[in-house]
Amino acid sequence: MAALSSPLRVCRGILKELRAIHGPSYKQSLAYSYVMDQFRKNKVTGERYCRAQQEAHHASHTYLCLLASTRNHLVLHNLYHGKGERSPEEVASLVGLRLPTQPGGKGWEK
Repeated sequence: MAALSSPLRVCRGILKELRAIHGPSYKQSLAYSYVMDQFRKNKVTGERYCRAQQEAHHASHTYLCLLASTRNHLVLHNLYHGKGERSPEEVASLVGLRLPTQPGGKGWEK
Protein backbone atom coordinates (compact mmCIF):
# COMPACT_ATOMS: atom_id res chain seq x y z
CA MET A 1 0.00 0.00 0.00
CA ALA A 2 1.28 3.46 -0.85
CA ALA A 3 2.26 5.77 1.98
CA LEU A 4 -0.21 8.54 2.75
CA SER A 5 0.93 12.11 2.37
CA SER A 6 1.12 14.44 5.35
CA PRO A 7 -2.13 15.53 7.01
CA LEU A 8 -1.36 19.18 6.25
CA ARG A 9 -1.00 18.42 2.55
CA VAL A 10 -4.31 16.50 2.55
CA CYS A 11 -6.04 19.37 4.38
CA ARG A 12 -4.72 21.90 1.88
CA GLY A 13 -5.81 19.68 -1.00
CA ILE A 14 -9.34 19.38 0.37
CA LEU A 15 -9.52 23.15 0.87
CA LYS A 16 -8.29 23.67 -2.70
CA GLU A 17 -11.08 21.44 -4.01
CA LEU A 18 -13.66 23.24 -1.86
CA ARG A 19 -12.40 26.55 -3.24
CA ALA A 20 -12.85 25.22 -6.77
CA ILE A 21 -16.43 24.15 -5.97
CA HIS A 22 -17.68 27.10 -3.90
CA GLY A 23 -15.52 29.94 -5.21
CA PRO A 24 -14.08 32.69 -3.02
CA SER A 25 -16.76 32.28 -0.33
CA TYR A 26 -15.72 28.71 0.49
CA LYS A 27 -14.84 29.67 4.08
CA GLN A 28 -18.52 30.27 4.85
CA SER A 29 -19.59 26.79 3.73
CA LEU A 30 -20.51 24.00 6.12
CA ALA A 31 -18.02 21.68 4.44
CA TYR A 32 -15.15 24.04 5.27
CA SER A 33 -16.08 24.29 8.93
CA TYR A 34 -16.54 20.51 9.18
CA VAL A 35 -13.18 19.74 7.54
CA MET A 36 -11.31 22.23 9.71
CA ASP A 37 -13.04 20.95 12.86
CA GLN A 38 -12.10 17.35 12.03
CA PHE A 39 -8.49 18.22 11.29
CA ARG A 40 -8.21 20.21 14.53
CA LYS A 41 -9.77 17.38 16.51
CA ASN A 42 -7.34 14.78 15.10
CA LYS A 43 -4.11 16.75 15.44
CA VAL A 44 -0.88 14.90 16.08
CA THR A 45 -0.36 14.27 19.78
CA GLY A 46 2.54 12.96 21.81
CA GLU A 47 1.26 9.39 21.43
CA ARG A 48 3.44 6.94 19.65
CA TYR A 49 0.69 5.36 17.54
CA CYS A 50 -2.93 6.44 17.42
CA ARG A 51 -5.25 4.22 15.41
CA ALA A 52 -8.08 6.78 15.32
CA GLN A 53 -5.73 9.41 13.95
CA GLN A 54 -4.53 7.06 11.20
CA GLU A 55 -8.12 6.19 10.30
CA ALA A 56 -9.06 9.88 10.14
CA HIS A 57 -6.05 10.60 7.95
CA HIS A 58 -6.97 7.75 5.61
CA ALA A 59 -10.61 8.94 5.44
CA SER A 60 -9.50 12.50 4.65
CA HIS A 61 -7.14 11.25 1.94
CA THR A 62 -9.99 9.22 0.43
CA TYR A 63 -12.27 12.27 0.52
CA LEU A 64 -9.62 14.35 -1.24
CA CYS A 65 -9.37 11.69 -3.94
CA LEU A 66 -13.17 11.72 -4.34
CA LEU A 67 -13.31 15.51 -4.70
CA ALA A 68 -10.48 15.63 -7.24
CA SER A 69 -11.89 12.72 -9.24
CA THR A 70 -15.36 14.27 -9.33
CA ARG A 71 -13.95 17.57 -10.58
CA ASN A 72 -11.90 15.81 -13.26
CA HIS A 73 -14.94 13.76 -14.30
CA LEU A 74 -17.03 16.90 -14.77
CA VAL A 75 -14.31 18.52 -16.86
CA LEU A 76 -14.03 15.46 -19.10
CA HIS A 77 -17.81 15.08 -19.33
CA ASN A 78 -18.23 18.69 -20.45
CA LEU A 79 -15.40 18.29 -22.94
CA TYR A 80 -16.56 15.06 -24.61
CA HIS A 81 -20.31 15.14 -24.03
CA GLY A 82 -22.44 14.88 -27.17
CA LYS A 83 -23.97 18.03 -28.59
CA GLY A 84 -27.43 16.55 -29.03
CA GLU A 85 -28.98 14.97 -32.09
CA ARG A 86 -27.33 15.78 -35.39
CA SER A 87 -28.91 16.32 -38.76
CA PRO A 88 -28.64 13.56 -41.40
CA GLU A 89 -26.33 15.75 -43.51
CA GLU A 90 -23.98 16.24 -40.57
CA VAL A 91 -23.92 12.52 -39.77
CA ALA A 92 -23.26 11.63 -43.40
CA SER A 93 -20.39 14.10 -43.60
CA LEU A 94 -18.83 12.57 -40.47
CA VAL A 95 -18.36 9.26 -42.27
CA GLY A 96 -17.37 10.84 -45.59
CA LEU A 97 -20.67 10.55 -47.48
CA ARG A 98 -23.04 13.07 -49.03
CA LEU A 99 -26.80 12.80 -49.18
CA PRO A 100 -28.52 12.89 -52.59
CA THR A 101 -29.67 16.35 -53.61
CA GLN A 102 -32.75 15.16 -55.47
CA PRO A 103 -34.97 12.10 -55.15
CA GLY A 104 -33.48 9.19 -57.06
CA GLY A 105 -30.10 10.90 -57.41
CA LYS A 106 -26.79 9.12 -56.91
CA GLY A 107 -25.46 11.57 -54.32
CA TRP A 108 -22.53 12.99 -56.29
CA GLU A 109 -24.46 15.50 -58.47
CA LYS A 110 -24.55 19.10 -57.40
